[in-house]
Amino acid sequence: MNKIPLLISACLLGEPCRYDGRAVCDALATEEHTQEEVLTALRERYTLLPVCPEVFGGLPTPRLPAERSGERVIREDGADVTEAFARGAEVALHICERYGCRLALLKARSPSCGVGQVYDGSFRGILTDGDGVCAARLTAHGVRVVTEEACETLFHKKTGSPLAKNAKRMYIVGIILKCNSSNNNG
Repeated sequence: MNKIPLLISACLLGEPCRYDGRAVCDALATEEHTQEEVLTALRERYTLLPVCPEVFGGLPTPRLPAERSGERVIREDGADVTEAFARGAEVALHICERYGCRLALLKARSPSCGVGQVYDGSFRGILTDGDGVCAARLTAHGVRVVTEEACETLFHKKTGSPLAKNAKRMYIVGIILKCNSSNNNG
């Protein structure tokens, strides 16, 4: 079976590339499926193409938090990092074009990857309608972008995936700030 290419935020795969230098350990876990079960099902159907647009744009890990402020991306210290975010989005788009990728699974609410809602630039945890820089760029070029909160939409009854039977009942529980001890010992 030919696998479908899927661009995926590297932090969702456990890569410690977030602004705080951490990975997102259980963002794909649901009430019914562990992170590893979801990743196994994704790997069965998709060729995973991990990306971190912020790192690809030249930003270090760790780095100061940044948020969308209108069309700009501003760091917590006031520095404008819009250009780095735009460069990273272009690299992600190039990867999609290179591998014929029309689907992306990105990190919710991120100033790069968020879909539908991002933090508003006040650094007070306030969400506003909008997309991250990379998500907007990919969408503008016809790539379907979802976040881990809508991961169940990547599984359909016809896939034969272990998650397919439960796809309609899958409930994304969100990010767990601390990885469970089994993830820390591995």
